[in-house]
Amino acid sequence: MSALLGWLLTNPTVLAIGAGIIAAVGAWVNGRVTGAKAERNKQAAEEVKARDISDQVQNDVGALPADAARKELKSWSKG
Repeated sequence: MSALLGWLLTNPTVLAIGAGIIAAVGAWVNGRVTGAKAERNKQAAEEVKARDISDQVQNDVGALPADAARKELKSWSKG
């Protein structure tokens, strides 16, 4: 068993295959991490945009007189 392990650890072909497997796994993990980070950044940007729109709507509704705001909001209601 020890001779087989010694041969595997000194054989350049086996070492190259092992290094290739390790490199492929490392590249896959790096891609997953990078993709997840990009998706989180995309979602954060979309949330900021949605909050800005929400703030604009709140400011617009707040600027209307109460009667006009009720009338406008009723026209948006579906129920």
